[in-house]
Amino acid sequence: MISNSYLSELFSLNGRIAVVTGGSSGIGQAIAGALARAGASVVIVARKEAELAATVDELVADECRAAWVSADLSTRDGVRAAAEQAAAVFGEPDILVNCAGINLRPPMGELSEDVWDTTMAVNLEAPYLLGERFGPRMAERGYGRIIHITSQQAHRAFVQSGAYGVSKGALESLARSQAEAWSSYGVTCNTLVPGFVPTPLNARLQSDPEKMAALAARTMVGRNGLAEDFAGAAVFLAGPASGYVTGQAIFVDGGFSVH
Repeated sequence: MISNSYLSELFSLNGRIAVVTGGSSGIGQAIAGALARAGASVVIVARKEAELAATVDELVADECRAAWVSADLSTRDGVRAAAEQAAAVFGEPDILVNCAGINLRPPMGELSEDVWDTTMAVNLEAPYLLGERFGPRMAERGYGRIIHITSQQAHRAFVQSGAYGVSKGALESLARSQAEAWSSYGVTCNTLVPGFVPTPLNARLQSDPEKMAALAARTMVGRNGLAEDFAGAAVFLAGPASGYVTGQAIFVDGGFSVH
């Protein structure tokens, strides 16, 4: 017999508040939708207002609590302003998902300081600043979940990893440092590591059918990822069932990383 109360105890996010950066498209959008449909009140933070509004409208039409904040996460002032605006909507968040990212990957010998700085600002410094803003308050309340979306390039170099791979590797180290700082107070910090998932972030690669097929063949399940493949893992890491899981990099990649 299925016990809905038992499942709720493990996975329900009712009463929780989530902030999801990069939640208007791709993996972030799928995660924002999953958290909202699991019961959380979700604030989506991204740049493009039209995409933000469309995503939130869809969730509200599905009887979810959702709102959006348009922000520039490439500057410290922009990140700090976004954090305050997001916290003002439903209250201080219990869940922070850092999915916003920038994917500039020139060959290493052509990597400019501007590309390096922009990549680190969006992919690493913004998650750090948001963690510093929300993490200690989660710890004070005795419950929190921080989830970073990283990359295969955090673990292996291929297809011109460049500054992008460095930023994602550092983001996984940030998760471990955050886990060390706050896990004893009930705040877990983990990363989800995608395989290849066609999203707006890698549109250039999608134009090459041979590369797409080669990436799919490298998986064990025989296909590239879908944004919705991350829904279950995100709900798990955001909820009570994952209270003893922290400092981990969880691969949602169809076996890509071990094949």
